[in-house]
Amino acid sequence: MTAGENSVQSKKSVPDLAPLEAVLFDVDGTLCDSDPLHYQVFREMLPQIGFNNGVPIDEEYFIKNIAGKHNPAIAVLLYPDDIPRGIKFMEDKEAMFRRLASENLPPIKGLYKLTKWIEDRGLKRAAVTNAPKPNAELMISKLGLKYFFDVVILGSDCERAKPYPDPYLKALEVLKVSKDHTFVCEDSVSGIKAGVAAGLPVVGLTTRNPESVLMEANPTILIKDYEDQKLWEALEELDKRIGSSKTSA
Repeated sequence: MTAGENSVQSKKSVPDLAPLEAVLFDVDGTLCDSDPLHYQVFREMLPQIGFNNGVPIDEEYFIKNIAGKHNPAIAVLLYPDDIPRGIKFMEDKEAMFRRLASENLPPIKGLYKLTKWIEDRGLKRAAVTNAPKPNAELMISKLGLKYFFDVVILGSDCERAKPYPDPYLKALEVLKVSKDHTFVCEDSVSGIKAGVAAGLPVVGLTTRNPESVLMEANPTILIKDYEDQKLWEALEELDKRIGSSKTSA
């Protein structure tokens, strides 16, 4: 199966997942608005190595070629003939990102409203990310979510990172939950494709990526942030279906 192939795409809406068992979150751009920091670092560092003839990349290039991608893939993009050099560049880039993120890392609007909704219902939860482990740990800690997640799944811990489904399939396995009762929150084409390929409904966030671009990856719904009425209407309907199933039982 090719990355993001939709042969197993879930046809379920969020309310169809009742009874809900788990929610899986990406980290960058999904828990926090971190893409502007990544973009800033790449714009500063890439000209120093002569990439794009020394001209800083624009946001369109960043969204299309870098956002959401696994670092080894970015290393190949930057140094196709010298992968170790590309890996070293990415390590330096991530160190600079962490310095910036430690000073300013705003959560996505409404994030804590959703995490409370999840906690109140005793749902399982995982962070599933292509970010390097030090980045993931820093962001999750800065957001006060260190004890919220049952597990953190890294792309580097899997045979294939996003956009392949492996990280999300691993999260389902570790949490011992069904894809028929779990949904994903993602903000990038790569991440949405991974969730879709794993057979999971995906709530896509238009944090920084254009709606038209994200729709190509086939999310179940698209929301602006976690205060979006579309999300809460879906969750309210989900609660109603769980309540009615308990009553009928």
